[in-house]
Amino acid sequence: MDITRSSITTAKGPADWFTGDVYIDAVAAAPSPSRMSANLVHFMPGARTHWHRHPLSQTVFVTEGVGLCQRRGGPVETIRPGDRVLFEADEEHWHGAAPDRLMVHLAINEGDGDHDVVHWLQPVTDDEYAGEERTDD
Repeated sequence: MDITRSSITTAKGPADWFTGDVYIDAVAAAPSPSRMSANLVHFMPGARTHWHRHPLSQTVFVTEGVGLCQRRGGPVETIRPGDRVLFEADEEHWHGAAPDRLMVHLAINEGDGDHDVVHWLQPVTDDEYAGEERTDD
């Protein structure tokens, strides 16, 4: 057993990965041979990732607030606490907070010596974020 006390400072999400104010807390980065990492990501209202993809997939688990997510070519989906979203390997997507609500999610990723954890792409435009096809299931 290894207990890591809360000593890692919250990191501001870099502008080349996010639009708006985003804060990241490291949760897990297990040593090899594990390939798993997890981060608690706090999106302020309107903040979002850029388009990106994960060679080995990504799961996000919403813990607070109301968020939005979209896979390339699909509708913008509303996500709420308790919702779990699996983005398939190499599926281009984005996720973030609703325009008027913050959203916090746990992002779980895999990486290894042959696969980067994430490939960042272009920012999500305001029109893409507004998504006329939004679904609120």
